[in-house]
Amino acid sequence: MPSTTNHWSLPYPQADQRRHEVALTHAVQRVFASGSYILGAEVEAFETEFAAFLGCGQVVGAASGTDAIELILRALDIGAGSKVAVPSFAPSAVAAGVARSGAKPEFVDIEPGTFTLCPEALDDLLRSFRGRGVKATVVVHLYGHPADWESLQRVADEHGIELLEDCAQAHGAIWHGRRVGTLGRAAAFSFYPTKNLAALGDAGAVATNDAALAERLRVIRQYGWKQRYVSEQAGVNSRLDELQAAVLRVKLGALNESVLQRRRLAAQYDARFAASRVVTAPKVRGGCEHAYHQYVVRCERRDALMQHLQQSGIPVAALYPVPLHRQRAYGNGEELLLESDRAAAAVLSLPMHPYLSEEAMGAVFEAMERFEP
Repeated sequence: MPSTTNHWSLPYPQADQRRHEVALTHAVQRVFASGSYILGAEVEAFETEFAAFLGCGQVVGAASGTDAIELILRALDIGAGSKVAVPSFAPSAVAAGVARSGAKPEFVDIEPGTFTLCPEALDDLLRSFRGRGVKATVVVHLYGHPADWESLQRVADEHGIELLEDCAQAHGAIWHGRRVGTLGRAAAFSFYPTKNLAALGDAGAVATNDAALAERLRVIRQYGWKQRYVSEQAGVNSRLDELQAAVLRVKLGALNESVLQRRRLAAQYDARFAASRVVTAPKVRGGCEHAYHQYVVRCERRDALMQHLQQSGIPVAALYPVPLHRQRAYGNGEELLLESDRAAAAVLSLPMHPYLSEEAMGAVFEAMERFEP
């Protein structure tokens, strides 16, 4: 069997760094020369530039996307004694951010076609005994696909809860002409090195149009200080550093083009899998533009296909293999969340990033054709 290892010699994070190598070197040198390394001019500039990219009023840098979720909930006074609804089929980082705020995650099922939070399931939860005490919902735009925001907003308004966004995988995604991150009261972003907009380490941010909330976030992210060394409220240490902000400023300028390239690659996958008997291509909701952080197919023989592709040298993964309601840290598995369970057993992430070559795409297609359904 021919090896395809050479097609994947430069994974996404390294390929992204190489593309921007000269500009990144200058940015890093600028930070070193400045003598300012935490919450300085680079952070302020990135916050302004990212807010302009999103089309929102305020961006507040944080140390990670998980921290961003925690900071939002703390700033909204949602903590101990409260519950927060979360899709069960999502990264564990979402539940971790909720738990760190002191609130309890309550898990909700997803739509089978888009893998995003199901409005009907959210409504069912909020009408149930388990839904008592739910103060907010974290809507995850999973894999870069915008959730059904209009329907979710109707449910949230009816029950009087906050609707918040997790955009950790959705930089550049669009819902009916609006960028995700501008739809709710506040949105959490991650800039982990594999994200569409990637730092060189952990980094995150909160986007909001609420100026008062942004000010609270800035206070909480640095020990509750308004005056240095004087904590007016309980806070945390979750500061975006100057080095990561400088890196993000460089890469932000290329984000639109890189997301467009992800869409071009996704279109090639879609065309190839349109008549497939092995996999089901991802669905895109009308009026939405997918950011394709991941290109995720469904396969009833997922584990066999994954093993076949990995043995062929294709870097694939099951994201995510265990729903949150079945993870010991957060759930007891008693909730009946059938679509989350089904998705966890069937999803497979195929190679997806802007630097994939035609040769690499061909290797994926060739390996898929050799799989016996």
